[in-house]
Amino acid sequence: MTVDYLQFFPARVRDSGPPPVVSQWRRWRGMDVHVHRAGDPSAPVKLVVLHGAGGHGRMLLPYTGLLGPVEVTAPDMPGYGLTRTNGRPVDYAAWVDLAADLVAGERDRDGRPVIVLGASIGGMLAYSAVARTGADGLAVTCLLDVRDAAVRAAAARFAPLGRAARPGMNVLRPLDPLRVPVRWLARMTAMANRADLNAAVSGDRLGGGGRVSLRFLRTYLNSVPEVEPERFTACPVLMAHPAEDRWTPVELSLPFFDRIAAAKRLVMLEGCGHMPVEEPGLGQLARALREFTAAAAAGPAR
Repeated sequence: MTVDYLQFFPARVRDSGPPPVVSQWRRWRGMDVHVHRAGDPSAPVKLVVLHGAGGHGRMLLPYTGLLGPVEVTAPDMPGYGLTRTNGRPVDYAAWVDLAADLVAGERDRDGRPVIVLGASIGGMLAYSAVARTGADGLAVTCLLDVRDAAVRAAAARFAPLGRAARPGMNVLRPLDPLRVPVRWLARMTAMANRADLNAAVSGDRLGGGGRVSLRFLRTYLNSVPEVEPERFTACPVLMAHPAEDRWTPVELSLPFFDRIAAAKRLVMLEGCGHMPVEEPGLGQLARALREFTAAAAAGPAR
């Protein structure tokens, strides 16, 4: 049964109800990629939303209701949600390629501005996709560079394994096809600062309750950003980071964020955990994203 994540949001968000969603399927490299389309098709701004580990497109749709008039594209990345890989091997490079293709498709579809929003490890995914294709804005909750042992330690369920995982996973390459529960590898108990929300994520077979291949884990842990931050000038960057993130605190993202050459802004979301659903941070997130999308809508035409 699909988890209704809207129930974990404040009443003002719940009362607005879930956004109308249209499901679409896209054939991509032999996979059937499931994409959620929501919002106003005639809105002045388009938003591509990229989830992270333990997530899927529908999980993030409640956030899009905070943004005003936008048209939203939220894919289920391979290995999560309803996307069918049809036996094709999934690695992190395929995630970047798919995200970049989706962003490029939205940019080519019409002249409206495109903003890419990445949550959790979807932040660096969005960064790499935008570095490759361009966009009118990049918004992230964090920017986790897995070349940093401290980042790997925080992301992993067991910190010592995370620190050693980069060379260790290469030794285990023959086990690439093996699929193991997400919760064995990642700290699903730190997804939020609420036990009920963590339990929902861990029990969601489309997300944190699913399985991931060791191939994906290995290639993710050995990944590098599309460009170094000193060379990123594709568009303005907003990092809206949860201030009470018990999984990946802001100190892990700042070394990368501070090096970004493009115009950038950091907003700390007060009282929020890794998946921000608390006030006042949720209101701060809504204001920051509305200002960001309004600036993109008012910007010069591409």
